[in-house]
Amino acid sequence: MTDALTKLLETRDWLLADGATGTTLFNMGLSSGDAPELWNVDKPENIAKLYQGAVDAGSDIFLTNSFGGTASRLKLHGAEDRVFELNKAAAEIGRQVADAAGRPVIVAGSMGPTGEIMEPMGPLSYDAAVEMFFEQAKGLKAGGADVAWIETISSPDEYKAAAEGAAKAGLPWVGTMSFDTAGRTMMGVTSAELANMVEKLDTPPVAYGANCGTGSSDLMRTVLGFAAQGHERPFIAKGNAGIPRYVDGHIHYDGTPELMADYACMARDAGAKIIGGCCGTTPEHLKAMREALETRPRGPRPTLEQIVEKLGAFSSASDGTDDKGPAKRERSGRRRRT
Repeated sequence: MTDALTKLLETRDWLLADGATGTTLFNMGLSSGDAPELWNVDKPENIAKLYQGAVDAGSDIFLTNSFGGTASRLKLHGAEDRVFELNKAAAEIGRQVADAAGRPVIVAGSMGPTGEIMEPMGPLSYDAAVEMFFEQAKGLKAGGADVAWIETISSPDEYKAAAEGAAKAGLPWVGTMSFDTAGRTMMGVTSAELANMVEKLDTPPVAYGANCGTGSSDLMRTVLGFAAQGHERPFIAKGNAGIPRYVDGHIHYDGTPELMADYACMARDAGAKIIGGCCGTTPEHLKAMREALETRPRGPRPTLEQIVEKLGAFSSASDGTDDKGPAKRERSGRRRRT
């Protein structure tokens, strides 16, 4: 049976995804260092409000509040035995919001990195990672998620393990990596390598792409890297709302709704089928993105010069595909969509 996301992609030229989770939850009172996933049970009304904000802004897809929902991440908060419960609750709240939308809306079960370093450089084995993601995906599926949304991954092995865990749970999946070091992930993966890797997986994704990273300019350059490989699989652009600035003790992203509207249309013209925002992206940004996508005519694929002119300078001279980026290395970070 065709999954809900694939069906929707077949009927539309583009889909609007959601924005940031952390930004919204921090504005609701979540403290830095707390586990947002606990709010799925402790403050479900806030999570429903988070999802509803994206739907009201025009999103066709929103991600569940489960980015750190693996046992390894929840262990930091003494909640490693609550993986199924917290992920199921995240998806259940999402299912209720989506079903009440009056139009097709996809509930995407967010699955972020484990925060552990994988073998041979670290202690986490591939099989253990698969089981960790499988446990999370089972909860998301039980709660009614349409698709597993693997995001902010840096390591090819962790990406594959998450995909295997989702498939083992019977969920279709999409997967994005974060490209932030001269066009590469922290583990040295380029846009070209990801695009070609997903085509070889036993259970390939519905779509793949990039999220987070530095700013919208760099993410657009990565998107052009996907397009250059010539595969027909849909790809995703989910960039931050500008560049983070430290102001009055808080992190603020300097991307305006107008800039994100320009980015959304450029991503569409570059070939992205699913377009959204990551850190710093609010419903206000999403509304501007939706309006621009609906009203501005499709244009030619943007050039690097046009990207810089509209969105700002790149953070590095290289996009990684010219072999001038950093060497591959094994690192793992704890990041979430803020």
